Amino acid sequence: MKVLQLLVGQMAVFAYVVGCEQTGEAVVIDPAGNEDQIVAEAQKYGLKIVKIINTHGHPDHTCGNTRMKQLTGAPVVIHQDDAEQMISPHSQEFARMLGCAMVEPADETVRDGDIIRAGQEVALQVLHTPGHSPGSMSLYTPGNVFTGDTLFVGGVGRTDLPGGSWPQMLNSIQSKIFTLPDDTIIWPGHNYGPSPTSTVKTERDTNPYLV
Repeated sequence: MKVLQLLVGQMAVFAYVVGCEQTGEAVVIDPAGNEDQIVAEAQKYGLKIVKIINTHGHPDHTCGNTRMKQLTGAPVVIHQDDAEQMISPHSQEFARMLGCAMVEPADETVRDGDIIRAGQEVALQVLHTPGHSPGSMSLYTPGNVFTGDTLFVGGVGRTDLPGGSWPQMLNSIQSKIFTLPDDTIIWPGHNYGPSPTSTVKTERDTNPYLV
């Protein structure tokens, strides 16, 4: 399995291409800008994007969906609890402020425990991790977890936006992420920390918001 971490857009968002090296099928997680570059990077490694996944419905993570769909024809996937928020008037206005195209409805919704697949190697388990938003989700495959805006390197996502909840956030991190194996790599949704990745053990032991 191949993981590409790409810093995109105006708000230090990490987009990810996660691909099957056997079949060339891949997913993109949170295409939030530089969509042509994301596709070009995937093609360098012989990867074709077949699914567009949003870890949550905030426009700084979804604003590239329309262009990415134009480039790849891939369906957009989001947790069922953020599907409406993604296309709300507030979200559309935020997208316009970012200079992005209008966000279209998702093609597919998922819920906790679902598996999103690409090729033979990519099988991402949906972990419903509300707190930053009602439908925030992390995506787990052995050795790796893509945490969106739930958990950063040395930080956590904000909970003061509509639908946010600190008690939910804390529970999500402690019960869904910190119970994963210690050496699981954390791939965060923003480049806000001292390093681009971390591990479950490191964050459990040192994250100042959680120790």
